[in-house]
Amino acid sequence: MRYVLFYEATDDFRTRVMAHIEVHRALWKQFHAAGQLLMVGPFTDAPAGGAMGIFTTREAANAFVAADPFVTHGVVARWTVREWSEALTQ
Repeated sequence: MRYVLFYEATDDFRTRVMAHIEVHRALWKQFHAAGQLLMVGPFTDAPAGGAMGIFTTREAANAFVAADPFVTHGVVARWTVREWSEALTQ
């Protein structure tokens, strides 16, 4: 089982991202190095932005959200974590 974190960006996210991007990147690198974050990245097909990450546990996804400056500084308008049953693995 995996857990997918979805972020929906605020309307003004482009003006707010740069102030917090380095801390945000350091956070996902930390979770990845710990084996808790498998993939992460922004959506590129929507002008409103948004992103997703795939975590090994719901607890890791929630801990990431709690520490993410994109959430704590209002770059993210809404977020959700959904349980995902991975059907094809490498």
